[in-house]
Amino acid sequence: MAAEATEDVRNELEDVQAQTVIQAQTVVIEGGLGGVEYAGDPRSKLLRFTVADFADLARRALRDRGYSVRDAAHAIDQDPGELGRILAGVREPSVEIANDLDDLVGAGGALAGTLMHPDDSTRVACIAGRPSRMDAGTVEATAGVLAALRRLDDSARPESVLPATLAQMTEVTRMLKEARGPHRDAFAEVASEYIQFGGWLLAELRRDGEAVKLLDQAVDLADEIGNGTLAAQALNFKGYLARQQGRQQAVARWFSAAAYTPGAHPAQRLGDLLQAAAGLGHLGKRDEALRMLDEGARLMDEADELPPPATAYWLTPEFSRLSFGLSALALGRYDEAVDHLRSGLAGLPEELRGAAWNREYVEALERAEAAR
Repeated sequence: MAAEATEDVRNELEDVQAQTVIQAQTVVIEGGLGGVEYAGDPRSKLLRFTVADFADLARRALRDRGYSVRDAAHAIDQDPGELGRILAGVREPSVEIANDLDDLVGAGGALAGTLMHPDDSTRVACIAGRPSRMDAGTVEATAGVLAALRRLDDSARPESVLPATLAQMTEVTRMLKEARGPHRDAFAEVASEYIQFGGWLLAELRRDGEAVKLLDQAVDLADEIGNGTLAAQALNFKGYLARQQGRQQAVARWFSAAAYTPGAHPAQRLGDLLQAAAGLGHLGKRDEALRMLDEGARLMDEADELPPPATAYWLTPEFSRLSFGLSALALGRYDEAVDHLRSGLAGLPEELRGAAWNREYVEALERAEAAR
């Protein structure tokens, strides 16, 4: 018992030492929502694209999984002091260590994917200093990191992904203000998606006012560059937030707006029509809800034949059944709701089943089962 207590003290001391280094390097981003803090080098011209944000994400993911620095180091066969320096953001991890940490927290490659390749990091850092010289490589590199962050939200807690996301979003939007040339609009797409993803995370955490502000900005930027897919997704997230608030009129409004946004992907339109129908069902507007369900059903074949958009990669046929389940539940079709929700949940890829957002559908299934 005494030996175990001594080991616990050592683990706590190592965690405190790593945290002390992290705090010494913390930067407060001016103009960020609520003064966003993250571990980073204050001398860096590019706030996100350094090893520091990987360190922040890895440290939070390990903490969420209950690992101390010593425990994690033992699990991946690394020196605790060396791992502590990596998690403090003062030592760049090798690809092998990044992958080992990813495996340890069960991120499915998403955590390792947030660590930019050194060549890309150098390129992006140069462009960050002179955004007017925006190039295709910077667009591709920043989009790749964003894609990894979005995937990380499927396995990590939203509060653990939020700080690095808002830090990156702030820097990307700063760069966009000065971006020029033929790659400016492509970079604006990345910025719009960063903003909407920040809004999504805030919505998950029920920081509603901040979420709405970002989602509105994302819609405006998507409209500026004529990207209906991005605009529809941001409106969809506003519908999601309204549903968490229990505001069914707003649910019907925002999902309807998303469904009829020019340029929306068929899979987006299908899901939005179904979720708008659910809002109408809760309002007692049964005939309107049924008309929307019929319209959605006519989109199923078209939606199933196309791969989902990269900005909404989760919109598979299995996920659509979850939306069918919500609409059936709202209309009192409990057996139908149970069938859709059970099948939808069972058909989700393994990496999506533990996502925080998935709880809403599990609870809907429980309500449907209790009501039938």
